[in-house]
Amino acid sequence: MGAEVSEEFEPKIVAFACNWCSYPAADSAGVGRMQYPSNVRVIRVMCAGRINPSFVLKAFELGADGVLVSGCHIEDCHYLFGARRAGDQYEKVEQLVHLLGLEKERLRLERISAAEAPKWAQVIRDFVADVKKVGRSPLAGIRSASDEEKEASWKQ
Repeated sequence: MGAEVSEEFEPKIVAFACNWCSYPAADSAGVGRMQYPSNVRVIRVMCAGRINPSFVLKAFELGADGVLVSGCHIEDCHYLFGARRAGDQYEKVEQLVHLLGLEKERLRLERISAAEAPKWAQVIRDFVADVKKVGRSPLAGIRSASDEEKEASWKQ
């Protein structure tokens, strides 16, 4: 299923990280100089439960090879119900990704607390390795010329 992968392939990873747990873990991993690939672009969201499946699909459309959704442990959620909602939303996006024909290795849900910086670094290392195995996303570059023209006009 995966595309042929050259040695130079470095996947583009988008990580949606909850403001209260996963984002501080990512920050602590950086401050602690924990080694992990720089392939990840972290997007801070107030709660992983607010990540709409369309956000994940948009990340793939814009060229991501893999998307990580990371939030609080269920019992530690700042918003009480957000971590459960994140799981529900993740199930929906999993189905959509499957319908699009993407490999399951391109999408991951992780629960990482603010005190788990080493876990954040390990998750990123593992996820990058998994995405490397399946290769570039077949959805990368599907944007039409009119989409690019619209985006260019918004930047003016």
